[in-house]
Amino acid sequence: MDLMEKNLELVEIQKLEGHTDRVWSVAWNPVSSQADGVSPILASCSGDNTVRIWEQSSLSRSWTCKTVLEETHTRTVRSCAWSPSGQLLATASFDGTTGIWKNYGSEFDCISTLEGHENEVKSVSWNASGSHLATCSRDKSVWIWEVLEGNEYDCAAVLTGHTQDVKMVQWHPTMDVLFSCSYDNTIKVWWSEDDDGEYQCVQTLGESNNGHSSTVWSISFNAAGDKMVTCSDDLTLKIWGTDIARMQSGEDYAPWIHLCTLSGYHDRTIYSAHWSRDDIIASGAGDNAIRLFVDSKDDSVDGPSYNLLLKKNKAHENDVNSVQWSPGEGNRLLASASDDGMVKIWQLATKP
Repeated sequence: MDLMEKNLELVEIQKLEGHTDRVWSVAWNPVSSQADGVSPILASCSGDNTVRIWEQSSLSRSWTCKTVLEETHTRTVRSCAWSPSGQLLATASFDGTTGIWKNYGSEFDCISTLEGHENEVKSVSWNASGSHLATCSRDKSVWIWEVLEGNEYDCAAVLTGHTQDVKMVQWHPTMDVLFSCSYDNTIKVWWSEDDDGEYQCVQTLGESNNGHSSTVWSISFNAAGDKMVTCSDDLTLKIWGTDIARMQSGEDYAPWIHLCTLSGYHDRTIYSAHWSRDDIIASGAGDNAIRLFVDSKDDSVDGPSYNLLLKKNKAHENDVNSVQWSPGEGNRLLASASDDGMVKIWQLATKP
């Protein structure tokens, strides 16, 4: 199916109002995708120190705020992430802590608070099995936490190597390989050769190997896990690839290689990039717009190239901080969060 040939548009389904400050991040519950007949659930976190849980009614299809997670964090909640089971929500805050919330159906309780970072926690991510959690901070470190029984979390590793504020951590979707990106313009790849959990920095993607020339804000993987997109203050998106079969065989580490750079599309910082299950890359940027990109399918000797599928101008009234595709197959919902205090739900649809 060639998406470029279809006449597609990004349609605003609903504006979710409630946060009283900028919204930094949105996260879809991985279990509540529409394919399972369960109502989709979305979490959003904000400079108002709260997290909001939104749910779509199966009858009216409209979204409502089911609950507000508050009175735990004393400063901005910068990032939130659901565990693979959809039962736990981790929240990273500028107060230096990471909260772990359990979903009891009608309510959420904060069952654990992870302390250790010296200052603002910027991002949090669960590995594919839900056995480990990663956090990163302005203190330049990345922490890996092991999930133990009885709501206990043990610091398994403190990874140092970045020379500046670490903006985001992201586990690989199928393997226990951790990625971090930073104000130091690099992406670092952390991997443990065996099961003892001794994580080492096995690769640094920087300007010297076709990397970014300014702050790297975000990392996302395609469904297969053999490609990665990164976005930056240098106004580019970069696509990276690896030999996934070699990695999965457990033989050794397969390095990530720069495949192509998408430049000339943005004139302001790109804060967020997310790769959908059906291979569409969304970007959110400081020009208030959302852009969608697709593989042009005409791979040359130089590797793959990507085309702009569409640009949604004035998607928000201010910077777009986060774009996230829903995990469901085929329904193509996109959530966005902005400095304008809004969360928006979009649908990719064929123009009438």
